[in-house]
Amino acid sequence: MIPRLHRVTSLKLYFIPAQTRMPLKFGSETLTSTTCLRVGMGVVDEKNHYAEGWGETPLSVQWVWPSRIPYEWRHQTLKQFCRELATAWMKPQALGHPLEVGYDFQQHFLAPLLSDLNTRVLRESAPAAPGSKQAFPEPMPWLAALVCNSAFDIALHDAFGQLAGRPVYDTYGPEFLERDLARFLEPAQDSSISFAGQYPSDYLIKKPIRQLIAWHLVGGLDPLEQAELTGAEPDDGHPIVLSDWIRRDGLKCLKIKLRGNDSAWDLSRLVRISKIALPMGVEWLTADFNCTVQEAKYVNDILDQLRLDYPQVYDRLLYVEQPFPYDLEQHRIDVKSVSDRKPLFLDESAHDWRMIRLGRELGWTGVALKTCKTQTGAILSACWARAHRMQLMVQDLTNPMLAQISHLLLASHMQTIMGVETNSMQFYPEVSAPEAKIHPGIYQRRHGIVDLSSIRGPGFGYRLKEIERKLPEPALVL
Repeated sequence: MIPRLHRVTSLKLYFIPAQTRMPLKFGSETLTSTTCLRVGMGVVDEKNHYAEGWGETPLSVQWVWPSRIPYEWRHQTLKQFCRELATAWMKPQALGHPLEVGYDFQQHFLAPLLSDLNTRVLRESAPAAPGSKQAFPEPMPWLAALVCNSAFDIALHDAFGQLAGRPVYDTYGPEFLERDLARFLEPAQDSSISFAGQYPSDYLIKKPIRQLIAWHLVGGLDPLEQAELTGAEPDDGHPIVLSDWIRRDGLKCLKIKLRGNDSAWDLSRLVRISKIALPMGVEWLTADFNCTVQEAKYVNDILDQLRLDYPQVYDRLLYVEQPFPYDLEQHRIDVKSVSDRKPLFLDESAHDWRMIRLGRELGWTGVALKTCKTQTGAILSACWARAHRMQLMVQDLTNPMLAQISHLLLASHMQTIMGVETNSMQFYPEVSAPEAKIHPGIYQRRHGIVDLSSIRGPGFGYRLKEIERKLPEPALVL
């Protein structure tokens, strides 16, 4: 008997703090700590069989809600929205597979919940930003709503896997799904693609990759050489400067954070890092502008300068990530001139397949998938992108603990352009210590890879009963 989700019977929310060992710059803001949302979700099927699933994601305020409004106000608003989501998930939903239920929740419940929250936000107003003469309101973005919802959505997929006694990715075919992809997706008008009779399993790797090439993040504040050290860096046995990271972890791929509003600094940063990394065996680079660029010429000028003066660096640049503002509908920038030079990947903009369709029309050629925008959304986005011959990557949100497992499993089932980004071991390695005892290969990078061989069992294969994780008191129990 194939299970069908009937209803959510219980929910537990945990807010787990994580302090970074080194600061991480996001655009104009810097992350020094975060809160991880962990959700335990109890479900029953039509036969009243019970299972519990777990999902987790960092609530990275600076990434999901960049703003001049004080950090803590945004942080508390995200946490409040998580509590309101929990109440909504306890209400009766349609029967079905988690892809169907998760999709329906996003289509019919998430937007009204966000709208209701923002009505209250606008009414009550946010506190004044530093230097501002008066308070001003600012609505919470859709990206933030997706991230808050993702832990619930991931828990739902895990719970269904527990009910079915199967790994999550074994449940994405017609044996388990009543709806084919045509019920979720519409092809681009300029294509002859049809999703009728197709399922996510048609777009997944048949034999998932158990060893993934790991991308290391070089943040805008990361010291590159010993001369840059101030003496305030942590003395915790982990590397600090770039060369030590490359040497210890055997790194082959570096993702470089840039400013996007200072072309001289960005060009210099790319060149400096390359001079350190390439002689040490690093093979590939990517540039992440974090949504701060306002016109294609900015990126084109840097790429053209690299090609002219530093051709080896240019050749090793595998792709460019999200230079432009993530609201594609508001900022309809024609980016074909950039993607003519290098593959250009959507990240913050890739909320769902509709935004990916718009991105493709504007000239974007690739999609960076993230489980923090929901497992449901990542799977459907991957199917749409692959059907339209767009390239895929799986990007990190500095995922620790359980969030790292669902993150890596997504990459292992996708045909990515090159491996997976994974950087929680750089910024808060000790946070995942209990999980690392059971899954050592996924919380450390050795020989330039992460090893997923310890992940096994139904759902996401967390092996929770073996992990000695002491959780804080629940923030909410329903």
